[in-house]
Amino acid sequence: MAIGPVQLIVLGFRHPDFHREIINELERLRKSDTVRVIDALAVYKDAEGAVEVEHLSNLTTEEAIELGSKIGALIGLGIEGETGMEAGAAMGAAASEHGFKVFSEEQAWDVIEDIPNDSATALILLEHHWAIPLRDAIARAGGYRISDAFISPLDLIEIGLVSAEEAKELHDLETSAAAR
Repeated sequence: MAIGPVQLIVLGFRHPDFHREIINELERLRKSDTVRVIDALAVYKDAEGAVEVEHLSNLTTEEAIELGSKIGALIGLGIEGETGMEAGAAMGAAASEHGFKVFSEEQAWDVIEDIPNDSATALILLEHHWAIPLRDAIARAGGYRISDAFISPLDLIEIGLVSAEEAKELHDLETSAAAR
């Protein structure tokens, strides 16, 4: 297949001053051909709940034009105005005609609703180039994906992968901004 496994990562930020460091790291991963950013959005929600959306990406101009706003279409975020919402609805309808659903009713969520006021969210749609040979080997062996998830560092204590102190440090690192 031409495309690797794709993952949507949704990250929250108390302060929306995160662009440069994250883009630099994504660029490093891109140069090593580990991942490709298909699309990335920064969504800001002010204290009153007004929303501003901007593209956050390391795509070339040509890639950005070719790919458009895939996250907006995927999650129904109408960042391209009425035209974008119509395009997303049309893509969803076409997929459902072929028996595909992006999200079931239980999985669907309103990203805008989940963003706390006076904060920001980065939505990053990544293609995992490194996983293409693994995915293809699994398929050749008759395997298939049942589920996937990031595991909390606190859960790693139980299996002895990290110590309690290491897990607490990692957990604090991952959640410190949310606790402020």
